[in-house]
Amino acid sequence: MLFPIGDDNSSRRAMPVVTYSLIALNVLVFFMELSQGESFIRQWAVVPRQLTNNPSAELPTVLTAMFMHAGWAHLLGNMLFLWIFGDNVEDQLGRAKFLVFYLVCGIAATLAQVAVSAESSIPNLGASGAISGVLAGYLVLFPQGRVKVLMRGGVVAVPSLVVIGLWIVLQLINGIGSITQSAQTGGVAYMAHIGGFVAGLVLAFLLTGRSLRIAASR
Repeated sequence: MLFPIGDDNSSRRAMPVVTYSLIALNVLVFFMELSQGESFIRQWAVVPRQLTNNPSAELPTVLTAMFMHAGWAHLLGNMLFLWIFGDNVEDQLGRAKFLVFYLVCGIAATLAQVAVSAESSIPNLGASGAISGVLAGYLVLFPQGRVKVLMRGGVVAVPSLVVIGLWIVLQLINGIGSITQSAQTGGVAYMAHIGGFVAGLVLAFLLTGRSLRIAASR
């Protein structure tokens, strides 16, 4: 099993203020969830049926839900990937563009999940969709990047494409399952992961002016 623990930050030009702020905000909101319980989740997470039936009233949850998490493992896993990959993407895009990039990916992720589970009453929450977009952006901006992973034999550096590619395959497999069930699979909104990733790919090309041909040849 590959467990990512870091990447090469030698070319990073500035402190990733937005990435660190997003991590801090996610942690803060999680502690608010712990203190306020189920009522907080019901109020601020996206419930697809409520959103589709009353979009004007429920629209704020599309934003708030992306800063919420279902548990410690959910939070720590997401923040680990944001910490590893987000700083590099922020460095390339710039702080303002990266913040817009992150939020748009998160919104696109939520809409993708709602599209396949519009009648669901299960709350959707988590930063996974936005972070999926960050992973896509990383692949576009750093196609030759390498990630340090912890394996049974120790720490080794592997191409980022391997780490993120394995993650993509897992999301696609489970995403197909979520479509056939018209709901979340195992409580995880896999279509949100896929929607966020696709949004990240598109935005990365648009915001950097890169072409598919240039990205593929790097």
